[in-house]
This record gives sequence, C-alpha cells and structure tokens, in this order.
Amino acid sequence: MPARIVLLVTSPRLPAGLLTAAAWDVVRRHPVLAGAESELTTALRVAGAEVTVVDGRATEALLDGAARHGAVVWLAGPAGDESLARELGLRLAREPGLAELELMYGSWDPPGARLLDAVAVMDRLASPGGDPWKRAQTHRSLAGFLIEECYEAYDAISAGDTDALREELGDVLLQVVLHARLAEELPEGERWSVDDVAAGLVDKMVRRNPHVFADAEAGTLEEIEASWERIKRAEKARDSVLDGIALSQPALALAAKILERAGRVGLAVPPPLVGSEADPEARLGSGLLATVAAAREADLDPEAALRRAALAYADAVRAAEKA
Repeated sequence: MPARIVLLVTSPRLPAGLLTAAAWDVVRRHPVLAGAESELTTALRVAGAEVTVVDGRATEALLDGAARHGAVVWLAGPAGDESLARELGLRLAREPGLAELELMYGSWDPPGARLLDAVAVMDRLASPGGDPWKRAQTHRSLAGFLIEECYEAYDAISAGDTDALREELGDVLLQVVLHARLAEELPEGERWSVDDVAAGLVDKMVRRNPHVFADAEAGTLEEIEASWERIKRAEKARDSVLDGIALSQPALALAAKILERAGRVGLAVPPPLVGSEADPEARLGSGLLATVAAAREADLDPEAALRRAALAYADAVRAAEKA
C-alpha cells in the first residue's frame, strides 16, 4: 500500500477541536505535523494525538514521515497552506511512487462565518494600539456616517447595481460593528456588544414570524403583515400608531409615513388647512402635505417621484452646462 500524506484543512472560525469524525480518526491513527503551535495543536494533544511542529522544510518532513510511518497528517494553518500543497503536488507529480496526497476537510466555515472576522478586525481597530480615529468616535459623531452609508446603499439599489450594493452593505455593516464595539466601552450597566444586537434581532425575527417558527398558519401576505403589526403593537405597548416613526428622515418621506400609519388603522384625518394669514412657510408646508396625501391616494411614492424629477432636472442642468 503506498504511503499517504493527508492535508487536513480546518476552519479558523470554529472552536479548536471541533472536527469531523473522519478527521478525528486520522489524527488519532497517524502522526500529525504542523507549521506552528496553535489552539488546535493543543486540542489534538489533549485528545491524545501525536503532534510535532516542523522547524524547516515541511515537504521533506512530510515525505520522510510518510515513508517511516506509512501515513502522516499535515495540520494546515488558518490560510490553508496553499503554497505547501502546490509544492507537494509538483514533487509527487514528478515522483509518484513517494506517496499519495489526500486533501481532507476537518471542518469548514458555516454560513455567516466571515461576520466573525469583521467583528475581530473591528475589535483590533477599536482597541488600544488600533486606529486612533475609530477609538475617538462616539455614537453621536458617527450618526451622519450611518445615514450616508444607507443612502449610498439605496443609490446602488436604485441603479440596479448589485456589485455596488454588496460593497455599500459592507459599509453599513462596518457602522453596525463599530457602534457595537464602542458600546462595549460604556459604563457598567449600560454597555452591550454585537452579540446583544444579534440576539435581539434573532429573538425579534422568531417572535414576529410565528407562521415559520411556530404553529401559526401562513395565510395570505396581507394576513402575515397584519400579524406582524399585531405582534409589534403587543411588544412595544405604544400609545399612538405614530410612535416609532423615524422623525429624522427627510420631511417628504416623514409626511408619507405619518399618512400611511394613520391610514393603516383607518384614521381618515384630513391634512390641516392653513389660512391666508399664515406665514409663507406654513402655507407652503400645508400645500406640500396635501400633495403627499394626494400621492398616497394615487398609490404613488412622493419621495421617489420627487427624486426622479430632481434627477431629471439635474441632467438638464448638466446638459445646459455643456452647451
């Protein structure tokens, strides 16, 4: 039976020692070589595996170990040790009788694993010795950046550019993990972390979707939306249907949201009329609110409509500049 070299690749984002049954069998049965000490080498030794850290050329050590023991395992580093795999592959292609090369995955990244990397990188940036700018920020100083990044993601959606959307959502995520990291520095009793953010989100998603996570019937989309609203009202115990509206959003969108919330519960409250004696700003505001109400009646989005008209006007301005 030919000698065997097993390249064991594991996910650095999972706890050390969390391996498949096949991986545990191979590391217990054969000598294990590694390029450096790590939490995983410690975990393997504790479990009774024979682990040796190689000081020098790994290729020669692996070929020698395979010749002496019949099989040897290389415990790949966090990046997978592609250069070593390539070097071994070329050597065995020239001398196939030396050993057979096998790639084995002892563990792999679960969906969302790279989020752990984002949290770890942000922790380093916002810790002593990291980025002075990020360490100097507060929730208030970052507020404008959060809005700006959300608008840039909105622009990517409007343009139908999914590559740009991926990048812009990364910038939104950066704001989330930075705010969460700064919250870890709050006084005792006030601090929270990104895990608290995620836990709250998970609880909310499960609670508000009983047709998926419980025994409730799914029904129509309208029934699902109505169920969502009932659960939200029970959670928040709000005094008004308008509670929870983001008051800092653009005025046109704010007016549309207020009208939409009022209509959702069947309140037909007409926009207030402003007399001729009112100041010009009040008369203009009243007229704009009436326009927003008319847009809602026509099932139109006033914010999107004004944005479209404004961008068309911007194109006309650029054309006039060139002329």
